[in-house]
Amino acid sequence: MSNAMYNKMWHQTQEALNSLLDNESQKMMKPQRNQVFIFQMLATFYIKYVQIFRNLENVYDQIVHPQKRMLIRKILDGVMGRILELKNEMVELELTEFHYFDDILQDLKLIPQQLDIPIPKYFLKEKLEVIKGREKILARLLADSGLGITEKKYPVKPIPLEEAVKLIQVAERARQGRLRAMFMKQIYLQEYRAKQARLLGERVADVGTAALCIQKVWRGFHQCKRTEREREEEMIFLGMNPPPLFNEVSAAVIQADRVTHLRDKVQVKHEEEYRDALVTIKDDLKLIEGPNIKENLQDQIRRWFIECRHLTGTFPDYPKEEEGGSAIIFSNKTRQQVIEDIIASQEEEEKNKKKKKEEKPKKGKKGKEKKETKEKNKEEGEGWKMSPSVFLHMMEEGNNVYKDLWKNKDESWNVPQGYDPELIKEDKRKELESEIRLQVDELMRQELKNLKLAVNREKELSGKTGRKKGSKKKNKKEKGKKWKVGKKDKDPTADRTIESLYKELVEEGLLIQAVKVNLSDYIGEYSYLGTTLRQMSTEPMPSLLDVRQLITLYGILPLGSEAVHEKAPSVKSLLLAGPSGVGKKLLVHAICTETGANLFNLSAANIAGKYPGKNGLQMMLHVVLKVARQLQPSVVWIGDTEKTFYKKVPSAERKMEPKRLKKQLPKILKLLKPDDRILIVGTTQRPFDAELQPFCKVYQKIILVPRPDYASRYVLWKEIIQRNGGVITGALSVSCLAKISDGFTQGHIVQVVKEVLTERRIRQLSHKPLTAPEFITSLTGMSPVYQEEEESFKDWYAKTPMGKKRALALKGDNKENEKDKGKEKEKKGKKEKKKK
Repeated sequence: MSNAMYNKMWHQTQEALNSLLDNESQKMMKPQRNQVFIFQMLATFYIKYVQIFRNLENVYDQIVHPQKRMLIRKILDGVMGRILELKNEMVELELTEFHYFDDILQDLKLIPQQLDIPIPKYFLKEKLEVIKGREKILARLLADSGLGITEKKYPVKPIPLEEAVKLIQVAERARQGRLRAMFMKQIYLQEYRAKQARLLGERVADVGTAALCIQKVWRGFHQCKRTEREREEEMIFLGMNPPPLFNEVSAAVIQADRVTHLRDKVQVKHEEEYRDALVTIKDDLKLIEGPNIKENLQDQIRRWFIECRHLTGTFPDYPKEEEGGSAIIFSNKTRQQVIEDIIASQEEEEKNKKKKKEEKPKKGKKGKEKKETKEKNKEEGEGWKMSPSVFLHMMEEGNNVYKDLWKNKDESWNVPQGYDPELIKEDKRKELESEIRLQVDELMRQELKNLKLAVNREKELSGKTGRKKGSKKKNKKEKGKKWKVGKKDKDPTADRTIESLYKELVEEGLLIQAVKVNLSDYIGEYSYLGTTLRQMSTEPMPSLLDVRQLITLYGILPLGSEAVHEKAPSVKSLLLAGPSGVGKKLLVHAICTETGANLFNLSAANIAGKYPGKNGLQMMLHVVLKVARQLQPSVVWIGDTEKTFYKKVPSAERKMEPKRLKKQLPKILKLLKPDDRILIVGTTQRPFDAELQPFCKVYQKIILVPRPDYASRYVLWKEIIQRNGGVITGALSVSCLAKISDGFTQGHIVQVVKEVLTERRIRQLSHKPLTAPEFITSLTGMSPVYQEEEESFKDWYAKTPMGKKRALALKGDNKENEKDKGKEKEKKGKKEKKKK
């Protein structure tokens, strides 16, 4: 794709965003009452923003113009934040983390795959060198401490040369013996056949009958092959089977990959040129336009002195640096406007004096009015209104800049899409003016002092005394500030470097290396009947891709982007609850891989015996948080987190002190600020063993990770077999495997595939294709997740705050429906009576 194509794509996306912003601003104004309509509206906005996000992410990743990329990045972050806000609105409205959009997708003519929220590539691209450097340091520290060896390496005993030669000789003689035996067997069979022919007196068949026999066999074989080929072609035509070479990478795709890599290099080059230009253009402007700007500012300020003196009879007070200096007075104003402002300020002073006298009796009336309006609003019972958005303003700003600057800009001169020098000059002129203004303000303050001295000495002296008082106050404030800072800076590791603390955590095994797993490796399929089931008042179990989407929204997007994390609805902690083998740990590692985050392991088993005592525990948490803040983004993982909140600690685990973190976790959450991109993630197989209230207080978002449904199992079998070197042919019934493996998790499927697809079996695939019974025999030795276990997770979730709210809301809806039905029956009864 060329630059022009990506520019066109950007313009189209901006138009879609512009119309969506207009539509949203119109609908936000109107209060709504119908919950179904509200959800439809929110879901439609959400899906449309996701489409815009997908396009913008693609454009930002591939466009090479540095100034355009800055604007696209701002809008991209705004769209990301808005998606999170809309998700939060839907959660509060429906009181569930999972939402289904089957009907809306149908109306918008979109496929479910377009609901996938992409992970912006800039999360890793822009800090690739930092991540690689950190990985190298971590790998070195792990190797030095001996913690990096994950795979068991069995020691190989050396064999003496004589024994090795003897082994080779034995093997070679055995091979020769087998070949000799086969040769002798063939000779024996040949002689046996000849003897049998002589005994039975069989005649040798004539050439004609032999040829006829060969023809029959050949024609039968040839027709068989032709029928198979025709059947295959028909299936491809009907779309039941993929066409040949469907899964193979084409030359066009390889070329596209090559171009994207070249584009990355061009992006970096243009960014560097742009940064250099920022400095050089500013220096040039300083030399050429600097003296003129200085003279113009001085003339402007002198005129202001004279005008003030002429209108008020005294020289004005010069604005202080903190207030903005002369920039406050001359913010793009003409001389006439400045005179009008001076007259207006005098009139305002007189009005304020009058108002102060009349304020006291009016206060009571205002209070009454406010109370009355509140009461009226309560009586009216206002409908639902969307909560104010932080990111709409950001998107609107970006959209306005696009309209003013880029929408109709002629770029025929800029074919390679380098930086635009004129835009840099405009920005740098403003910067240069503000810098020169500071120098001019100092000079003009002195000039004003001299003028005042010349005109009135008494005023100047009173000004001095006033300033002395002010300076004393300043000193007092400064002292107070110093004292406060000293109070806050109670850092027990103030004398230590981050590198030393990082090393300590690695050696203690608290900072671990995340497994390189992408979120796309968490394979699953969509739930196509979610809306239909909810309309039938049955709550569907979420699909694996619903879980994947929540991980992107609550974990990856806020951790990856600073702008989104600071302003979006905050998610400080996340709980993944589900049976063993459903991929909870994989999701934790995927969050780290996709955002380049550090992974801290504070599981009860991992911190047992480390940093003993209360002081030790506080020191451990202090060091973890300090390193996590300095090297953010960071993920603090607490595996088997139910142990931290045990109702009753088992006697076997008492020595481990599993409840060490129970009181500390809520405190840690309070310490986390919007700037801190730190996420606490807990994983649990047995959430019902934990005390519910403190457990749910710590974890803001609870995500149930279910066992895979039929559709997900079907996709899993296919994908995992192919990833492990298997080939899927017509002999292997994947649908049969998916049906039989009901209740088995992703972990079971991976284990089975690895057991079956050994190196020897992979070599045999060409003449012996895979069949379903091979996998089924391995499955029989494993215990699945039974329906009862899944129900126990559902029952537990129903007791959580979100689960309780959802249950109450559903009860309320059912009661309303019953009332409506009753009213309808009454109406029908009345109508029938009238007819009679």
